[in-house]
Amino acid sequence: MYTIGEVVVHPIHGAGIIKAIESVKIDGEECRYYIFSTGESNLSVKIPVANSEEIGLRRIISREQADELLFRLHEVEAISIQNWNRRYRENIARLKTGELMEVACVVKGLMARESGRGLSTGEKKMLRSAKRILVSEIALAKNVDYNDIERQVDEALA
Repeated sequence: MYTIGEVVVHPIHGAGIIKAIESVKIDGEECRYYIFSTGESNLSVKIPVANSEEIGLRRIISREQADELLFRLHEVEAISIQNWNRRYRENIARLKTGELMEVACVVKGLMARESGRGLSTGEKKMLRSAKRILVSEIALAKNVDYNDIERQVDEALA
């Protein structure tokens, strides 16, 4: 169980903080929820405590792990599936893992495709979302400005 003020990562929304833990009665049964808030988009999400592990909520990586990740980003291989539907499904599956190297793979593949053939509206949205997930966790783990980390990530994946 996480505590109020703890920095955690949601596989879809990125890194944020547990702002509160609420109890709500639903059909006579008490359900507990984490109130999760992201730093960059000011988004608040209620996450059921009982399903948090299943959803993929996890503790943020350490500063050392963030440094290692930034150091290794240039090694990430881009996804080059030509069929957009298959590529989209593959990217969604990678994002749902919550693993930062998988997220980086999605970002690099979409960045490469954007500079070449361009992206569909859905893939542009996916690129923004994947990049936010990657950058937000590294920025919080290193306690560094989001924009500085975004620039480093762009350089490493270019």
